[in-house]
Amino acid sequence: MNPEVKAFFDETTSTVTYVVTDPETRHAAIIDGVADYDPVTGALSHKSAGKVIDFVKAEGLTVDWVLDTHAHADHLTATPYLQQKLGGKTGIGEHISDIQSHWRNVFDMPYVAADGTPYDRLFADDDTFAIGKLDVRVIHTPGHTAADVTYVTGNAAFVGDTLFMPDYGTARTDFPGGNAHTLYASIRKILALPGKTRVFVGHDYLPESRKEYRWESTVEEQRKSNKHVHEGMSEADFVKLREERNAKLGTPRLLYPSLQVNIRGGILPEPESNGAIYMKTPVKQVN
Repeated sequence: MNPEVKAFFDETTSTVTYVVTDPETRHAAIIDGVADYDPVTGALSHKSAGKVIDFVKAEGLTVDWVLDTHAHADHLTATPYLQQKLGGKTGIGEHISDIQSHWRNVFDMPYVAADGTPYDRLFADDDTFAIGKLDVRVIHTPGHTAADVTYVTGNAAFVGDTLFMPDYGTARTDFPGGNAHTLYASIRKILALPGKTRVFVGHDYLPESRKEYRWESTVEEQRKSNKHVHEGMSEADFVKLREERNAKLGTPRLLYPSLQVNIRGGILPEPESNGAIYMKTPVKQVN
């Protein structure tokens, strides 16, 4: 049985949130929800997540799961807000503990437990779970970070930041725990899926060659025309291309706010002694 898929594109962060529905039972999962955060004013709101909530309620869906593909570095996850409003269990790959262990030290957040807390379920490679009567398989697809996973159900694969649209390529690998060799191997796992499998990506950055945002392709399309990992691209050539590309990329605008929130599954940092909540930015001395 194949899922129904509804996409919500957040243009501010170029992120796609998916509602994945079992057409028989009308049970659903939400993948990669977005919280709206302005780093200049500190304003946090849930307009993007609200659109997802309105859709779920209008369709009469029962939410079984609120999922993240990884700890995002470009937006704050709306996972706890969506769970609060719609129910369901939260889930992410089990290697989130590696991400927590690294970044809690960067931000001096000793209260962050490097054990996957607060997610309800930590998925290992090849784990399975259900959305209604839909069977879902989890594939560990590290390389962008150590913790990325892909969710596969029916004819659909939700790949997060591992792959982008064929005319844009692949994810960066220069974050802590990222590795271009590892990403190449992970992408090969995805490209080994049946050719007609629909590939739903986590972002679209609208390359100059295209006028409209897109977030769905197929495994066959990716094999033939992904500019970074098409058939015939060797691992050595990919690594060289990917690392050269990494060197030209800037720091994501929401890197520090995102990670200090997302290592807690979307929960904000603990309040300071004055009752206020702050986002930290490490200072780097530059001569």
